Amino acid sequence: MAIMNILVLIAGTNEPSNSHALASAFTQGIHQLGNVHVDNKRLKDLTIEHFNLDFYETQCPQEEDFCKIQELVQNADGIVIASPIWNFGVPAHLKNLIDRFGSFALDETRSKGTLGGKPFFLIFTGGAPAAAWTGLMKKTTSAVPEAIKFFGGSIIGTHFEGRCTKGKGKFGLVVDERPKSLAHMREEGLKYAQVVEEFAKSGKLPVKQSAVKHIYDLGQSVMKKMK
Repeated sequence: MAIMNILVLIAGTNEPSNSHALASAFTQGIHQLGNVHVDNKRLKDLTIEHFNLDFYETQCPQEEDFCKIQELVQNADGIVIASPIWNFGVPAHLKNLIDRFGSFALDETRSKGTLGGKPFFLIFTGGAPAAAWTGLMKKTTSAVPEAIKFFGGSIIGTHFEGRCTKGKGKFGLVVDERPKSLAHMREEGLKYAQVVEEFAKSGKLPVKQSAVKHIYDLGQSVMKKMK
């Protein structure tokens, strides 16, 4: 059986990082499946230039760190993104990387994704309680899953971990003292790996995600005809 490749992109800017800690637990769950190779990349350690339209030109040279990420994304069977939420949005280096994805994750018309349904899982951390995620932050961070769907990826699951502060105005690692959250991440990691394995074998997504992708693709088709 071929080894399955999963890429984990960590957008946490602190060290230690709550999003990194949750991603590590998620990865432990992935490894329970066996026969899996996981690449962990921290965006804060990479040098990737800010997006501009020149990066859509075929003759534009891409910098080394971006080329490595592009290769990993294209060769991955599944991708996990773990990010804090700062001021109701994701860190700028994650948004910039997503913008840069358009140079290879969209076709030449820049209107159709090329990722072919590739399964993604999103992990978010924030200082606010879970209610704030449902009421506001899910909307303010929606650019991440919507861009992934536009690029042709599929969102298999999303986890938000709230109250990731030591107190008012005090930041630091707290999830390492939450055994239930870490255990949940390991469980979700294993479930995700099973979905990725099935997708790699058959090209099939779970019923819910398959229906969402079908509806999204249909909507995109209708929009193109209306132009």
